[in-house]
Amino acid sequence: MSLLDKEPVKRVQSILKEFDSEKKVIVLDTSARTALEAASSLGCEAGAIVKSLLFKTENSFILCLVAGDKKASLNKIKKILNIKDVSMASANDVKNITGYTIGGVSPIGHLNKVDIFIDNSLERFTSLYAAAGHPNCVFKTNYTELKKITNGTINKIIE
Repeated sequence: MSLLDKEPVKRVQSILKEFDSEKKVIVLDTSARTALEAASSLGCEAGAIVKSLLFKTENSFILCLVAGDKKASLNKIKKILNIKDVSMASANDVKNITGYTIGGVSPIGHLNKVDIFIDNSLERFTSLYAAAGHPNCVFKTNYTELKKITNGTINKIIE
């Protein structure tokens, strides 16, 4: 079975096609499980890789899209949300909320609605690559498209 036949990858592909008929999932021969692996596989800077990080808040979850060369700041996320407690979501929570396993979490096509923050540092790149439902699958986009396709809110959420 091709990776393109896997349900999580099909979910991403379907949303990409609705957004722009020219968009498609790229299957890599090598892993893109981490930002560094993805950058190496694609021949781009680590910062051009969109990390999709799920955080557990006091009463819900938030997905933060962060440049591959940056780290999300829990303190900044807490301040933006005006809450006291934010932590990384567990692997089970990631799977249950997004429908993806860690290493393949896409910024689109989640099983459950989740609010999305997009770090403004991603704007420095002409092209961005985000996971597409599997550690060997990505899609190419840009900052403007990422905002539109995710309906995310731009924030300064890095350390």
